[in-house]
Amino acid sequence: MQSTKTEVKPYSPEGSKREQVEQMFDSISHRYDFLNHFLSLGIDNIWRKKAVAKLQSLQPKRILDVATGTADLAIASLKLKPEEVVGVDLSENMLNVGRKKLTKKGIESITLTQGDSENLPFKDGEFDAITVGFGVRNYENLEKGLREMNRVLRPGGKLVILEFSKPNKFPVKQLFTFYSKYILPIWGRLFSGSTEAYVYLPESVKHFPEGEEFLKILEKCGYKNTEVSRLSFGISSIYEGTK
Repeated sequence: MQSTKTEVKPYSPEGSKREQVEQMFDSISHRYDFLNHFLSLGIDNIWRKKAVAKLQSLQPKRILDVATGTADLAIASLKLKPEEVVGVDLSENMLNVGRKKLTKKGIESITLTQGDSENLPFKDGEFDAITVGFGVRNYENLEKGLREMNRVLRPGGKLVILEFSKPNKFPVKQLFTFYSKYILPIWGRLFSGSTEAYVYLPESVKHFPEGEEFLKILEKCGYKNTEVSRLSFGISSIYEGTK
């Protein structure tokens, strides 16, 4: 990966990160939603609402949610009253969980499709807005993924990325480090059956470029008016950029 000092993979230093990420999310898809809400004490839902609010003034008609997973961010974006939301993800198992969720809620304006964030199956300038929730740190090639999203975004369109970050102030920094290193893997293994996934996830946060460093990468990949907003004492961040 061009933009990080260390490439972190779920299972092995060898082989494709893309394939390992797909395998990992396929394996934990059955418990992913429960663990997300449980391990974040429900704060992840508040973060998604804040991310969606960044698009309020744009009033996008067509939204693409990349690394959509089980479609939580795609569903949250319906508050903007778009005509269509398309969610794309590597993991078919995660998408199947999302499809069941949409059926249960009676939502027909969201379409979920399997695809690679670094090779999106869409035309140039097809979307008014693009969202990514906790997904860009899983890209095999970060800059390629960011440029590909820029390609399918219309001129004047907006990218909003919600991603974990690292708190840097006492005592949140120390608590977050302890929680990520010791508590998260234990609970993750207990409820999902996967030790690797919940060791990889905090490691991927640790090595991900964040804050001003990530804004520079966004600008390098063609985005303007970039901004970052830190949430919950820096546990997560919202990044914005326009084409």
